[in-house]
Amino acid sequence: MLSVFCSPTRYTQGKNATLSLGQEMATLDLKGPALIVAGKSAVALLSDTWRRSLGQAGISYAVHRFGGECSVAEIERVKAAARQESARVILGAGGGKVLDTARAAAAGLNLPVVNCPTVASSDAPCSALSVIYTDSGTFQEYRIYGKNPDLVLVDTHVIAQSPPRLLVAGMGDALATLFEARTCVEGNVKNMRGGASTQSALTLAELCYRTLLNDGADARRAVEMQVVTPALERLVEANTLLSGLGFESSGLAAAHAVHNGLTTASATRAFFHGEKVAFGVLVQLILEGKPRPVLDEVLSFSTEVGLPITLDDIGLRDMTPEMLAEIAARTTAKGETIHNEPFEVRPEMVADAIRAADATGIAWKRRSH
Repeated sequence: MLSVFCSPTRYTQGKNATLSLGQEMATLDLKGPALIVAGKSAVALLSDTWRRSLGQAGISYAVHRFGGECSVAEIERVKAAARQESARVILGAGGGKVLDTARAAAAGLNLPVVNCPTVASSDAPCSALSVIYTDSGTFQEYRIYGKNPDLVLVDTHVIAQSPPRLLVAGMGDALATLFEARTCVEGNVKNMRGGASTQSALTLAELCYRTLLNDGADARRAVEMQVVTPALERLVEANTLLSGLGFESSGLAAAHAVHNGLTTASATRAFFHGEKVAFGVLVQLILEGKPRPVLDEVLSFSTEVGLPITLDDIGLRDMTPEMLAEIAARTTAKGETIHNEPFEVRPEMVADAIRAADATGIAWKRRSH
């Protein structure tokens, strides 16, 4: 099996980076017209800066307001808008679902894509895949494309204006990176790009984890104060670049599969991707029988920054046996990344690990208080 490492063509990050968007696109010979797929907050925050930066670069553009879900229907709406505007590039501005939608539409039209995350809530921006949901928000499939984004531009001034909970959710997504990467590397299973991992991918996953532990709490405080600090810059890089490269070029395992299973329970819809992934990390560690110090480090970090560690924390205090069975069945569906674990995983094993993870989190909270 060949080793495969993938990354965006160009990654640019810093305070007020949006001011250089037009120049960055011109450097890569990305010409207009552009279709900007944007969430409501991105439009409010960035409209004036787009006009100035893209105008200076001579790039014309139109804005498509994101419909709220990365679904097949929304992807088709974006493609229709791009055709109507004769777009030569699609730019996503917003959270992970906005960027996933922009990437899917661009891939469908064979156009270059620029990702401008306005939150650091997931590792979606740098990858060459989209997570597709039904219109009601249940996980449907991963779509994997031939190439990564042409440009990822991260404005940390904008990130600092976002709700702290979104930054913390990004930490939950990034928290899984190292544990899933190690499982895939040790099992010599294919990464998201169909090849073996590289030393660089695993090293980036390790740096991602260390950065979370070192800078997570300080970065959260920075966003609470709406200021950009070195800790926030490092943490945003971990959530966005390090986690993105680490997961895509090393692989996913149980934690993300548990997330996908949890989406079948409507009570979890109020919680972000990374929050559910964070609970999935605990489930994976228990499923793999990791030593207690590993669990304690993850529980300590999660508690410090405010990530879920119990079922109650993700809306499932009153989970019925039927709901648990449905979650476990979806987690272990054919083709799920939980089958990258080095042993056969059956639904009843997942159900037991979910209950054990919940009990572990409850016990940790009692000890902490």
